[in-house]
Amino acid sequence: MDEEFRVLTDRVRASLSSPEEARAHASLLALVRQGTPAAREQLARILVAPEQPLWARETAAFVLGSAGDRRAFETLVLLLNYREPARCATAARVLARLGDPRTARAAAALATNPLRTAYSLHPIRLLVELRAPESVPALVAALERQLAARDRHWPIARACVEGLGAIGDERAVPALTAAARHPRLSAAAAAAMARISGGGTLTADAPTAETPTAETPTTGTPTTGTRRPAPGKSGRTRVR
Repeated sequence: MDEEFRVLTDRVRASLSSPEEARAHASLLALVRQGTPAAREQLARILVAPEQPLWARETAAFVLGSAGDRRAFETLVLLLNYREPARCATAARVLARLGDPRTARAAAALATNPLRTAYSLHPIRLLVELRAPESVPALVAALERQLAARDRHWPIARACVEGLGAIGDERAVPALTAAARHPRLSAAAAAAMARISGGGTLTADAPTAETPTAETPTTGTPTTGTRRPAPGKSGRTRVR
């Protein structure tokens, strides 16, 4: 987690555009270093205070969420579907650690929102990592919507295919069979169905996977996230 926070801090520093912002950021990091209950209360107020810059809210949400403080949940969900992939990825990792029971429902809503499809990659990956009851229905719905769309987001469809294969639930087979008929998804769908069937062969109506080309988007299957700190540990974030 310390390395994640360092990456976040470096990213924020690179985005600051004035000496005033740099001083405000330094003050925020000093507050994080305190690691006291009073400091956490101040961080929680940053989440809801008006006119706070997004980088300040992101930093506060990271620290609180990594410590298991569920007051960070709403801000993290906002960042999970943000237009900047780095912020989405950071929010997804912290949400996975946070363990809030609302997380899977929120991720499913974001993954299946047709107005936010272009930003749904990290909600999809989070659903795969959570393996919650909402995960398979949401991934199937998102994949089926992509297969039926005129303008498809292939990386999103591929992430759904790969995620369903990683989860290994047989309810995904009909959607994966349909995905296997699309050249850009055929290899991933074949691999996903093989994983679900335990390494068996596909049915005859699935096409042979084409050799990937430079145009074929690739999306990696998410790995298991960092575990939430065990009870009794401080969950503090060290700042360098």
